[in-house]
Amino acid sequence: MSEFKGKLHETVVKFPQTDIWNDSCALDELQYAIERGAVGATTNPTIVKNVLSKEYDMWKDRILDMALANPTASEEDIAWQVIDTFGAERSKLLLPTFEKFKGKKGRLSIQTNVKNYTNADKMLEQALHFDTLGPNMQVKMATSKAGVEAMEEATYRGVSINATISFTVPQAVAVAEAVERGLKRREAEGKPTDQMSPVCTIMIGRVDDWMKAIAAKRGTLVDPECLELAGVAVCKNAYRIYKERGYRTRLLLAAYRNHYHWSEFIGGDICMTIPYPFQRRINPSGVEVKDRINDPVDPAIIKQLRDYFPDFIRAYEPDGMKPEEFQRYGAFVETLHQFLQGYEDFVHIIRGIIVPDAFADCK
Repeated sequence: MSEFKGKLHETVVKFPQTDIWNDSCALDELQYAIERGAVGATTNPTIVKNVLSKEYDMWKDRILDMALANPTASEEDIAWQVIDTFGAERSKLLLPTFEKFKGKKGRLSIQTNVKNYTNADKMLEQALHFDTLGPNMQVKMATSKAGVEAMEEATYRGVSINATISFTVPQAVAVAEAVERGLKRREAEGKPTDQMSPVCTIMIGRVDDWMKAIAAKRGTLVDPECLELAGVAVCKNAYRIYKERGYRTRLLLAAYRNHYHWSEFIGGDICMTIPYPFQRRINPSGVEVKDRINDPVDPAIIKQLRDYFPDFIRAYEPDGMKPEEFQRYGAFVETLHQFLQGYEDFVHIIRGIIVPDAFADCK
């Protein structure tokens, strides 16, 4: 019988610098992941919507009570109160890890309103609020130009940030530089930084998704592996740059599509936030758990991606985009639309609880 509870548990036991997070705050999913060595979790309105659908009976009366206690609150006000509650309560499951690792692990990531992706002040205001919900909060902000500005200021104020809606090396570099500025400003004033734990997400699977969408739109034919390894190539280049430059921000990989998005980064000083269904696929798999972080992507694959996809070059090269271009990058636009729709769907569920079926009480 194996000493490991699946491949992800084996990963973190053999390579303790490689962190696994649960890409959800659902109670049973988070417990499953923690039992197998996960040291973080994440939320956003879409994730909370999915969890709420799953845990509806547990939350319905609580949400109605929130509305009754705040009769002038809007549906969106109640929606954010629900998100606050999820964050505050589910983060407690990670507190033992947070305390054990002195703030470097054991955090729950919570996302600011993506509607504010152009407004640094609004993102900062919400980030500071989220930071009060528990000692181990990690605050997500969109990696737009305004988002990067908010991340620097939030870092200076002592918030551990998580850059999200991020797909490219230029975004990752801009985030790391902003965090360094924020940390140095704190240190110059004698404020502590030793327990802060900033991360920058690269949505690795959505890099692949975007290249596949371009290939389909343009009728481009390349070797299939190119479209499964584009995100790996981008993330490995970002990881190399982070290590060479000594950034204190760590990379966080998200949006899993294939096992490369885990297996190619084993051994790295890196975080991986993996959805529960994908964890259930990885854990019993036959993929060998071994150090691959420094294995390069085949240069022939990178050449094909360069030759056929200008958007790959924009994502791969550290100077491929300027900050004002981030929010116009195709994967950013696609993901933003999906996150905005997920938010609206979440508010719709809240509305259904606060304003029930007109015939519900009809005899």
